[in-house]
Amino acid sequence: MTPKRKVLVSGAGISGPALAYWLHRTGFEVTVVEKAGASRAPGYPIDIRGTATEVVRRMGILPQLRSAHVDSPRCTFLDAEGGTVASLASHAVVGSVQGQDLEVRRGDLAALLQARVRDDVEFLFDDSIATLDQSGRGVDITFHSGLRRTYDLVFGADGLHSPTRESVFGPEEQFHRYLGYCFGLFTMPNTFGLSHELMLWNTPGRAAALYAVGDTDRLHAFLTFHRPEPPSAALRNPEARRALLTTAFAGAGWKVPAIIGAMRDADDLYCDTAGQIRMPHWSSGRVALVGDAAYAPSFLTGQGSSLALVGAYMLAHALAAHRDHTAAFAAYERDLRAFVSVNQALVDNGGARLFPTTARALEQRDAMLRDLVTMPSPPPRPAHSALTLPVFAPMP
Repeated sequence: MTPKRKVLVSGAGISGPALAYWLHRTGFEVTVVEKAGASRAPGYPIDIRGTATEVVRRMGILPQLRSAHVDSPRCTFLDAEGGTVASLASHAVVGSVQGQDLEVRRGDLAALLQARVRDDVEFLFDDSIATLDQSGRGVDITFHSGLRRTYDLVFGADGLHSPTRESVFGPEEQFHRYLGYCFGLFTMPNTFGLSHELMLWNTPGRAAALYAVGDTDRLHAFLTFHRPEPPSAALRNPEARRALLTTAFAGAGWKVPAIIGAMRDADDLYCDTAGQIRMPHWSSGRVALVGDAAYAPSFLTGQGSSLALVGAYMLAHALAAHRDHTAAFAAYERDLRAFVSVNQALVDNGGARLFPTTARALEQRDAMLRDLVTMPSPPPRPAHSALTLPVFAPMP
């Protein structure tokens, strides 16, 4: 009997445990390492659309995700003074298919994925890869905990700022495409009485949103602003990040001053630039990348989690179809590249229209929103479903 090949997956967010599930089905012995602890905060809402919905159905977690679905029926757009521009169904704004696509808290999805494989794969929490050496017949890993092991293959599922990618392929700057926006995410007290709704305030180049996921005493707050060049230095320092957001929204109307005040006290502020990862290849030797580490599309597309789920499926399928990892990695890139490209292109084709940078663009967007109130919503964007999943090989 051929011994199981041992593989390491770095990252236990979305693509990591999804990949672990399919690799276990293929007959691999899987270890997942995650620098954070086992428990995760519920997090901000994310979308599961189109082809990704079929992935979670095949994983057997679609019923649980439907139960966790966030039902936020209204999205209200506001002008500079806080007046209503348009109020319409959220699915009409984002191009999702009502009754089919899902919106769930990121932490809920991650927890479901981890639970699906908890009894089948090994998890190493509060640890991460310190060194990676594939000069031998496998990949020699030294973890920050001091643990040393050798794996047949290693997969980087460790996000936009992937340490695995940097270790194997080089600095992030080679692959990062800045999209012209900076943003901050955090939670704050629901002092405004919002329920099951999203409110989005815009002026040219600036947007602030409050998202009430159900009836809750906490809101998801979101701030984004246009900046021609990324403020890289400020993003590296917590206090500088808060100062950057405070300065960007100086003089703003509506409830923005209260949002900025809550941001200064938030202990869960996440601040970054909107960007994509574009790489000529997603593998090198015995190491391959998946999800945001390989092809982050940015939050502007709404497709990050969906790409992570689909990418994990396609990578594991390629490894099931090809015993040789070089052939498998080539098939993975060949079969997934077009789907990634069409989803990343959503930004080029108007995916950032919710955040206009000029007064003229804002007027045009507002006119489009008013039309949506009285006209049927457009069909969903084909990018969400532009890939037909191959049938996965049965468990050995």
